Amino acid sequence: MSTPLDPFAAAAARAVATALDLDDPGQFQVAAPPRPELGDYAVGCFPAAKALRAPPPKLAARVAERFSPGPELESAEAAGPFVNFRARRSALYGHLFSAAITDEPPLIPQVAGGEAICIDYSSPNISKQLAYHHIHGTAIGHALCNIFRALGYRAVGINHLGDWGTTHGMLLAAYERWGAPEPLTVEALNELYVEFRKRAEQDPALEDEARAWFARLEAGDEAARETWKRFRDVSWREFSRVYDELGIRFDEVKGESEYEDDIPEVLRVLEERGALAESEGALVVPVDDEGEDIPPLLLKKGDGATLYGTRDIAAAIYRHETYRFSQSLYVVDRGQALHFKQLFAALRKAGFAWADRMVHVAFGLVRIGGKKTGTRTGSGVKLLEVLTEATARSRERVKAANPNASAEEVDRVAHQVGVGAVVFANLISQRQKDVDFDWDEILTWDGDSGPYIQYAHARCSSILRRAREQGLTPTQDAERDRLAGDREWALARKLAEFPDVVRRSAQGYEPHHLARYLLDVCAAFSTWYTAGAQDASQRVLASDRATAEARLTLVATTREVLQRGLGLLGVAAPDAM
Repeated sequence: MSTPLDPFAAAAARAVATALDLDDPGQFQVAAPPRPELGDYAVGCFPAAKALRAPPPKLAARVAERFSPGPELESAEAAGPFVNFRARRSALYGHLFSAAITDEPPLIPQVAGGEAICIDYSSPNISKQLAYHHIHGTAIGHALCNIFRALGYRAVGINHLGDWGTTHGMLLAAYERWGAPEPLTVEALNELYVEFRKRAEQDPALEDEARAWFARLEAGDEAARETWKRFRDVSWREFSRVYDELGIRFDEVKGESEYEDDIPEVLRVLEERGALAESEGALVVPVDDEGEDIPPLLLKKGDGATLYGTRDIAAAIYRHETYRFSQSLYVVDRGQALHFKQLFAALRKAGFAWADRMVHVAFGLVRIGGKKTGTRTGSGVKLLEVLTEATARSRERVKAANPNASAEEVDRVAHQVGVGAVVFANLISQRQKDVDFDWDEILTWDGDSGPYIQYAHARCSSILRRAREQGLTPTQDAERDRLAGDREWALARKLAEFPDVVRRSAQGYEPHHLARYLLDVCAAFSTWYTAGAQDASQRVLASDRATAEARLTLVATTREVLQRGLGLLGVAAPDAM
């Protein structure tokens, strides 16, 4: 554990450590009590029990007895093994308002000093379409890049294209035999591959033809290289259209093929370090993973062909030499778990100390109609078509809700809502869980969806626009004692959790935490805001100017957290819906 980024939670952890004469407040976990009437922050004394040879309830009582009020906390009370603290409300409101209005202190404090983190994500194979199932890893990887950058890391987003291997020999053989309509498209290339696989089941000689073509490609055959480069260029143009729709820019795009020239040196280094072995004419790295019996990593087949494991080793070495990463993440589906165990173990065996900084960020399947799909089997659904359909379905609702908006504005917001809905639907679940495609769940403006959060943000923006028309603006100097209600305090407490939720999302490589948190913020905001519809004294734009400004600043703070949070997830935040 580490000291919370929320200064009020951090003060609670320090109060426990100080009262128990301990040096490390970061060992204490700070959470919200089970019921708001118990306090604002709860700290369990379990970590200190063993070191101090005392039961946690006794330690909690000691902390409460020794507690002295400070700038952040006004009281402490023991509750079994926990100490419940109450924050100074005016101070917490002041902290939130300053962070939201001026970003001083920062809404998300920097916890890193520019350390590099390589994040390999999306990484499709060329010559096939980006299918809907690609969105899961792409959304997770993009969100992680944003989250790490917000915390002060130099996140390097890498798209490692699958553009080498026997598969491309199959395509070359198919193209030579049957050709393809012009202008050449990724869809046509994928159809060629599917056709080749079908025919190869009846005619195994086609497999030999494919291997021969890949051998020509590896050997630098001019005709093979020229056709293959065309396949790659056509593929990247199509991929770029999808990435533009998603608002994604990569820091590095390199295909497996770009590491081919490095392979001889990689094999030489591995041999020099005693990591290589020969097995039935093939070159392998015999590996184990902390005692787990796993197959050797195959680097070179008996016919001299290299494999993607070989190129992954070359890429890992290149990334460390280029970026000196503190971590190197591979956002790849869980079906590749064995490969990454082999890869990391092989690098450790070769003596690369930085191999321990490499992590497989695994994620679950994306299913349509309860079934796994695949573009290579012809059962995939194009990602671009899903994004286009999501935008089209959102357009009618946006238009109905904004009858006076221009066509251009409706199109812009519909795109933000539709694409955002698809992205959010792939981040709301824990990444290891499978995701089922369901239009109704993805596009609903209620419940656990992206549009629900976007709508809350738009509502905040609408309130702020109406306030400006009345000459009211949010200000960090608002009279905080005007915010005396429990509902607005519950919202403020939730908003204060934002930086720690962002850090927890990074530590566990789980954007799910941030997605779920934003839903909780919306729920707290809705509870507070709708109270004003039932009780005029609770309205945000109250008749009393000082009260209205204070409540308006809380709205502005909510809007800022929602906007920043959605942005980290790769989701737009419309000002009107």
